[in-house]
Amino acid sequence: MNELRWTVLDTLAVTQRNLIRLVRVPQLLVFTFIQPVLFVLMFRYVFGGAINTAAVGVPYVDYLMPGIFLQTVAFGAINTGVGLAEDMSSGMVERFRALPMSRVAVLAGRALSDLARNLFVVLLMVAIGFLVGFRIHTNIALLVAAVGMMISFGFSLSWLFAFIGMSVANAESAQAASFPILLPLTFASSAFVPLATMPGWLQAFARNQPVTRAVDAARALVLGGPTLRPVLWALGWSIVLVAAFAPLAVRRYRAVR
Repeated sequence: MNELRWTVLDTLAVTQRNLIRLVRVPQLLVFTFIQPVLFVLMFRYVFGGAINTAAVGVPYVDYLMPGIFLQTVAFGAINTGVGLAEDMSSGMVERFRALPMSRVAVLAGRALSDLARNLFVVLLMVAIGFLVGFRIHTNIALLVAAVGMMISFGFSLSWLFAFIGMSVANAESAQAASFPILLPLTFASSAFVPLATMPGWLQAFARNQPVTRAVDAARALVLGGPTLRPVLWALGWSIVLVAAFAPLAVRRYRAVR
């Protein structure tokens, strides 16, 4: 219990350190916010007129926004790997390793601070969504549940990118290695267009990959319809990602010289 207590305290200390950096370098948060806003405006007003969502029974803006929310947390999760790679190349990780602190704390603290940043950005995106015409078809409680589910999914992705960040030489390499993984997951999904518009061979992948499962769960919570199965799929993928990549990231951290 004493070891667990120190692990929690160390994790909170690292989380605080990363959040303080966000406050002192607000440009990091501003640019994180600008990108999803541009996606909202582009898909809402440029491509929205060409995408027909009549088959799913909701206006395109209502179909789009859960996908934008999920894309926001997914792209935000990349910052975990980039931040860890930057700390490694600057020597900060070596300083952490020289201290009598939990090995898990450095990684978990980074993931938690990025979770807090993602929560802030998603709440801003919800406000932007309402400004461009997005409306929930259920209730506020289920909207809150959808936000919580998406933040949890982003936290699970952070462990994937933490492993990538610990496996490359610098922050630029971490970003370059992350995008080829994230772009197919994000755009070959139901985030922006109905799966029925995709070729049959692509639908099989798109329907069962984690981003689609998370987006479908978010839509079920805010637009209505059966929710239990989609939410269980999304939570299941979150658990699988953490179970698979958290041990790998910790092992990689321990192996760093």
